[in-house]
Amino acid sequence: MDVTRLGKKMALAGDLPEVGDQLPKFKLFDQQNNKVKTANLIGQVSLISVVPDLDTPVCTLQTRKFVQQADHYPAAKFYTVSNNSVAEQTGWCAAEGVQNVDLLSDEELSFGYETGLYVPNAGNLARSIWIIDETGKIVYRQVVIEQSEEPDYLAALTALEKLVPRVDA
Repeated sequence: MDVTRLGKKMALAGDLPEVGDQLPKFKLFDQQNNKVKTANLIGQVSLISVVPDLDTPVCTLQTRKFVQQADHYPAAKFYTVSNNSVAEQTGWCAAEGVQNVDLLSDEELSFGYETGLYVPNAGNLARSIWIIDETGKIVYRQVVIEQSEEPDYLAALTALEKLVPRVDA
């Protein structure tokens, strides 16, 4: 699969898992620099928002939008994955005044290669949204073709609502 960045075509590093497949095995790092493996995500419905670089406006917007929605879905876990380092992610949170976000670093590109989302020509991950059920099966996948654009938030949240109810405060 190819994505574009400002119209320039870029190939992904591998084949993407399909809806219905199990989420591949990978390792990421949380904000305390603890290893987070695929198995750690099993057991709860999860929305995984993947951004190319937290220090860009569209990635910041995407992350903020999902952080704002997380409280409406207490039965689901929301994660943001980027290949920014843990230190860069921590700095972003401080600069943006963002709390209560589960940022996971793929600085080692384990997630990127296992999911096929790594974009070698750009040196980062392709913007995408993934929803897995409590068994780790992929139930929704959205890869944004033009990487400078935001994902379809409504489509992702509609897919999430098929698994967990929205709770309004």
